[in-house]
Amino acid sequence: MKDPRVTRLAELLVSHSTKIKEDDLVMISAVDPAAYPLVEELIGLIAKKGAHPFVQLTAQSVQRKLYTHATDKVLELMRASELEMAKKMTAYIGIRALENKFEMNDVPQKQMMKVTKEYRKDVSNEIMSKKWVTLMFPTPGFAQASNMSMEAFEEFFFNVTTLDYAKMDKAMDPMKKLLEKTDKVHIKGPGRTDLTLSIKGLPAIKCAGEYNIPDGEIFTAPVKDSINGVIEYNTPSVYLGTKFDKVILTFENGKIVKYEGTSPEKLAEIFNADEGARYVGEFAFGVNPYIVEPTVNILFDEKISGSIHLTPGMAYGECNNGNTSSIHWDLVMIQTPEYGGGEIYFDGVLVRKDGRFVLPELFGLNPENLK
Repeated sequence: MKDPRVTRLAELLVSHSTKIKEDDLVMISAVDPAAYPLVEELIGLIAKKGAHPFVQLTAQSVQRKLYTHATDKVLELMRASELEMAKKMTAYIGIRALENKFEMNDVPQKQMMKVTKEYRKDVSNEIMSKKWVTLMFPTPGFAQASNMSMEAFEEFFFNVTTLDYAKMDKAMDPMKKLLEKTDKVHIKGPGRTDLTLSIKGLPAIKCAGEYNIPDGEIFTAPVKDSINGVIEYNTPSVYLGTKFDKVILTFENGKIVKYEGTSPEKLAEIFNADEGARYVGEFAFGVNPYIVEPTVNILFDEKISGSIHLTPGMAYGECNNGNTSSIHWDLVMIQTPEYGGGEIYFDGVLVRKDGRFVLPELFGLNPENLK
């Protein structure tokens, strides 16, 4: 029996997120079998639009084994074949239904970095030049990692993924306008956090259901050499198969000059991956009213209401500050009272305190006004 919530989500992905039109070539890429009911719904809806669905199916366990043993020749063939297919597509829908988010944990870190740089980078950049959206799909493993029953997690998942994105998009307009006229940003927060940066001259991008589901962030990028100070992230993060419970970064003139936290050796490999890994490519505010606690999944946690993320690595094309890298690590700091509070100032004016916007024109982004 079909779940109407899955149908509603598929309709959102096709009509709102990717805006599929007649004759579009649409790649549906799914990892792990729990995603298959959504894949089936998408195929039918895309075909009804007069577009052409294509499907790539794999499993994390298969990827783990392949990445562990992939030679340079294999990685180059994978890159070439997938890049050729990506170039033919006009839209991309990526679904991950992961049973175990730590499945890649024992793939050697150097091998994972090689996969990221030599295989994924060009393919990802090509996909991101098209209409695209990515999402996670509920699994027992995902529910367990979030400390929820499967039933409770599914209820949470469909609430946060199928909210009124048109309302959110409109509420973001004043924030976009304010970001684009701001120069100096000052961030104070939990632990040792005291950081300044400039966003002068860089665009602000509203994210209201078009690229990631769930959505609910508005991002820009720092002027590459402008960040100075310390930020202490207070949200656990899984990156390249490793969980980091704490990461503290110290910046001088935009560059990470000191990193502290969980798994120092793996942190070193990440931040020494290339020159751009030591600089930041994104600065964003999370505003999804239904996400208030970490799920240890970045597609959710970067949207936590009352959070920010300051992202080492690659800048997005829509807001390009000139930083290029093989990494893009969305590290999150929550500033609600339960997580230590904090303040954000734009050009000396208090904009958000303890996770709540305090300027009247931004009240629409506070959680009670987005539900």
